[in-house]
This record gives sequence, structure tokens and C-alpha cells, in this order.
Amino acid sequence: MDIRGFSFSTIEAAIKIAGRKDLALIFSEVPAIAAAVFTTSTVKAAPVLVSSEHIASGLAQALVVNSGNANACTGEAGMKVAQETTRLVAHALGIDTTAVQVCSTGVIGVQMPMERIRNAIPALVDGLSSGTLDDIAQAIMTTDTFPKMEASSGQAGGVSYTVAGIAKGAGMIMPNMATMLSLIITDAVIEPTFLQQSFRHAVDNSFNAITVDGDMSTNDTCLIMANGMAGNPVITAGSAEGISFTLILNDVLLSLAKQIVKDGEGATKFVEIRVTGARDDSDAKRAAMAIANSSLVKTAFFGQDANWGRIFAAVGYSGAEVDQSRLSLNFNEVCMARNGIFAGEDAEVRGTEVLKQKEFTVSVDLGIGSGTATVYTSDLTHEYININADYRS
Repeated sequence: MDIRGFSFSTIEAAIKIAGRKDLALIFSEVPAIAAAVFTTSTVKAAPVLVSSEHIASGLAQALVVNSGNANACTGEAGMKVAQETTRLVAHALGIDTTAVQVCSTGVIGVQMPMERIRNAIPALVDGLSSGTLDDIAQAIMTTDTFPKMEASSGQAGGVSYTVAGIAKGAGMIMPNMATMLSLIITDAVIEPTFLQQSFRHAVDNSFNAITVDGDMSTNDTCLIMANGMAGNPVITAGSAEGISFTLILNDVLLSLAKQIVKDGEGATKFVEIRVTGARDDSDAKRAAMAIANSSLVKTAFFGQDANWGRIFAAVGYSGAEVDQSRLSLNFNEVCMARNGIFAGEDAEVRGTEVLKQKEFTVSVDLGIGSGTATVYTSDLTHEYININADYRS
């Protein structure tokens, strides 16, 4: 991956347990244009509060992130940890404290072992020349079973640039922001307002369109840094280069979001939920999310039970405008119900075969308007319970 001006480092600080790297740093050689979206939960982790203040400048040069401890619901002590972490990193790098973003992921309600972080930061900064973005992706994993990465390149004025990103998350996944973190970097030169607009649009179409278990984290954060070191002509809204950048950014974020769903805790299915024919896009999103979050629907997916009635029930309570006589439902290309009525026993047999696949699409047409939405979800399994029943141990 050729991305200019960024360096990476990871280290073992033994924040929760020894034996794995759990503290990471991304550094830009120059101040980068930056934007971020955070959890809309009113219970926010200390690093979210600190980073929200720092990002107000529209610039960032470093990001320090740990796994093993969320530093959430830790009171004033937790705030002091997040603030001291940014100060120490800033001092070691010779940059302003507000240029440092801080993220944490892990167990909620446990005080952060600041002394371990304090002791690890000098070596973390010294190691910046040797790390990779893949190292960062691995260091921020908690219940994830694989590191999540994506990168894509584009051109502006004949000059190549790269957009690369990592993410973590497998459980406590239903972002609305924007336990989920995603960190995006690019060496493109891009107009700041356009970066913010395109980034928020990409988040809405990716991380705000996934759900594993319907639980929003205290720590959800998605951050982008654009350091401009590719040296391309500035990318602006409405230009051909701007359209191309938007498509690349959307693709990178959507790939990361889908990887999170595929790695959903205990998941055996990846399901795309498409809702069409809604009164408007907002109604379509309500219906799609109701389906995607329904425990009864998700357990039916796990059991390979073509129980289409559970899906119609979820649509009915979603808050979307619904006329049940106009509802239609497909599993892939198999029509399960049309105009609110079961399509018959043959559909049941064929629909069950669809649900045996690892990936499939559920399409619901409300038959009312032109609103559409797509969200991505997983099934709900015995293993999800096993993972979360003893997560803190």
C-alpha cells in the first residue's frame, strides 16, 4: 500500500492482559485535514469526549488507540487518563495536544491502567518507523476474529492518491453516529468542507447501515485524516475528481462495514436487507432496521427457517407507513409472499434452500412510494450468547 506521509506503531502495554499488542499510534508527518463522527449515545466514553473537543479545529496529526479497556463510565479519573494520554503523545511527537485524537475499545466501567500507558508511550513513538497499518488493525481487535482493512487508489490531475482504512467491531454493533472503531487515512489534497460532507455521506451508507445485535457502543468513532502529501490538485465538490473520490471513499467504508457484519460475534450468515416502495427513504430505513434487529428474524436465519411472517411483523411495528395488502417479500429471487399473502409450499421449500447459504438477500417491497434503503446484518447464534456471557473474564 503506497500512502504518503503516515507512519504506524504498536506496542504491548498489557492494558487488560499480557501477551498481545494493545496500544497503537498513527502519525502524519504534517497536520492533516480531519473529520470524525462519534456515537450518539448520551453515555459517552472519555476518549470520545476528548476527541470531540480536539476535532473541532478541523485538524489532526496523530491518533492513539488502545484495546482491552473502553475507558467508559470511569468518571473524572477516566477523563484525566484520556487527556494525559493525548498530552504525553503530543509532547513525545512535538505537536500540539489538540492535534492528537484518542480512541479506546474494550470493557466498560474498568479504570484504565494509566501507569502502563505512560510507560509504553516513549517506545510507541520510537517505533513509528517500523509499523504498518495492518499492525494497527490487529492491535485494536477485541472479540474480532480477523483484522479489517481496505484500501483503494485514485487520481486527480494525473497524480495518484490512496484512501486506506481499518476497523474493529464484532459485537455491540448498531452504530448511529456516526464496540466500533474505524480509522481512515488518505494522502489526497482535498477541500476541507467537501471532505466532511463526503465522509458523513459515506458513513451513513456504510457504518450507519449495519447491525449485528442492535446495541450501540459508548465508544463508536469513525475518523478520517487527509494529509495532502500526494500533492495532487485540490479535490473539490462537483468536479470529476470529487465524484471519483466520493465513490472510492464509499467503497472503502462499505467494505469495512461489511467485514464487521461478517465477523459478527458467532455469526454464520451475512444478510443484505433491501426495502423498496416505502413512503420515503427514512421509512425504508426504519423498516429495514426493524427486520435486521429482530431477534426472532435473526434466529430464524440461523435456523434456516423461512419464517417470512416474522419479517412482515417487524415491518409492521417499525414505524414505517405500511399497507399489508401491498407487501411483497423475496429471499434472493424466491418470492415468499405477494400482496401480503403467502406464495405457497413450493416457495417455502425454495426459500429454505436460500437460507442455507452463508450470504443471501432479503427484499421487501412496501408498494407505497419510491423510498429505498439497504442495511446489512447477521444471524443470532448460540455462540453469540457464549461470547457475551463471559466477555469480562
